[in-house]
Amino acid sequence: MIDKIDLSLVDWSRAQFALTAAYHWLFVPLTLGLSFILAIMETIYVKTGNEEWRRITRFWMTLFGINFAIGIATGIILEFEFGTNWSNYSWFVGDIFGAPLAVEGILAFFLESTFVAVMFFGWNKVSKKFHLVSTWMVAVGANLSALWILVANAWMQHPVGMVFNPETARNEMVNFWAVLFNQVAVDKFLHTISSGFLLASMFVLGISAWYLIRNREEQIAKKSILVAGVFGLLSSLMVAYTGDQSTRTVSKVQPVKFASMEALYEGKNNAGLIAFGVLKDTDKKIGDKTEKEFAFKIQIPGLLSVLTGGDRNAYVQGLRDHILGNEKLQITSASEKILRGKYAMTVLTSYKKARYNNDTALISSIKTVFNDNEFQNRYFRYFGYASVEKPDDVIPNVTASFYSFHLMVILGFLFILIFSVALYLLFKGTISDNKWFLWIALFSIPLPYIASELGWLLTELGRQPWIIQDLMTVTRAVSQISTGSVITTFILFAVLFTGLFISEVSIMVKQIKTGPKH
Repeated sequence: MIDKIDLSLVDWSRAQFALTAAYHWLFVPLTLGLSFILAIMETIYVKTGNEEWRRITRFWMTLFGINFAIGIATGIILEFEFGTNWSNYSWFVGDIFGAPLAVEGILAFFLESTFVAVMFFGWNKVSKKFHLVSTWMVAVGANLSALWILVANAWMQHPVGMVFNPETARNEMVNFWAVLFNQVAVDKFLHTISSGFLLASMFVLGISAWYLIRNREEQIAKKSILVAGVFGLLSSLMVAYTGDQSTRTVSKVQPVKFASMEALYEGKNNAGLIAFGVLKDTDKKIGDKTEKEFAFKIQIPGLLSVLTGGDRNAYVQGLRDHILGNEKLQITSASEKILRGKYAMTVLTSYKKARYNNDTALISSIKTVFNDNEFQNRYFRYFGYASVEKPDDVIPNVTASFYSFHLMVILGFLFILIFSVALYLLFKGTISDNKWFLWIALFSIPLPYIASELGWLLTELGRQPWIIQDLMTVTRAVSQISTGSVITTFILFAVLFTGLFISEVSIMVKQIKTGPKH
């Protein structure tokens, strides 16, 4: 473990990882969704034999290819950063975290990359059906890649299926299926891929709207809107459903994050759901942190209790319950968790000393303690609290969590409306005449990107100060490298990723202006 923590190193390491992840996630959702849209379009082509569908598929496939290549580059850098910037984390949980990433590389990535060449270059070299299978396999492979990465991230949010080995000071996987079917992983995967489907559908809808505004490629644009509209509407409904399920799970396994998402300080029965609100500081504090209250809010009475507890009178836990404790609800206070975490750390330190002194009797005794279920459930589960200085340090940024969550939800309902209107106007036969909607569709292209980034902002900021919930803080996970080297690579990556992003947008705009090949 690290004895002295350089907070500037931690901040710059976090900034570098956040930069890489944010840029990477600009490319991934489009890959996830557009791959399935391509498969659907090509299926229609194979079924109907209509060459216009072939032309449509190849056009969107070109845009997919541009995005796909750049997404891979940023993803590789992101995985390497776990070793370079977060080596203590990698040591502590590498046996668990590395497994899904290895599966992703061996199974999903090779499945995807094997068929992508056939998809791009096999149009006149293989049969229609084999080419169609290749396109579907690329779509499946891309989304399987997402599965394993999201399983790894979900484990960080809700660690399950492992035991701690005091000899190596590492967590070791004992139940792969518990990790794979972790409820957080299931919710996260379904919500993430459906949001990718939504984003790609809005991308196709917006660009098709631009063609109609310019009075170009009318039939191709309308056919694309048909696929994007149906796929997008179903996906946006799925996003709403999986988002609701994910929020319910968070309320159970990460209650502090959940309370921060709702800016709920005092737990209550008959808690209302905040549709939206504006936060302001108050005179009240929890420790050194200032509480927030609503300067303005739109609230649905009792709905939060119903959604989380199934009953209007169900009690919804607030931040004070978890920081100060709630004896009636048997919620352990943060200060008590700190004491228990420090005791677990003391036991581990004693074990290290016993091994150093070759005290076999003490080694055996402490091993027995570590294997005891009561010790695991009462003390080691709070191991990370040994690194927490004050109880209020476990409160994440409430303002960022609240606004990220609620803006994402508002945008989610807006997407349902946009896709519904698109299909209504398309089937009515007046979509080309409603220029106002076409402009809305065009300028809505960035909105799913914003919503998607807000989702990851909430996921990561909402669990602070933890890199692994309750087991390891971010400050303990960082590598012992110079701050200067992290700053240097941060600047290099910022320039590189910005350049890649500008290049992708420029190439895509040029390709869109050129239009489908005849």
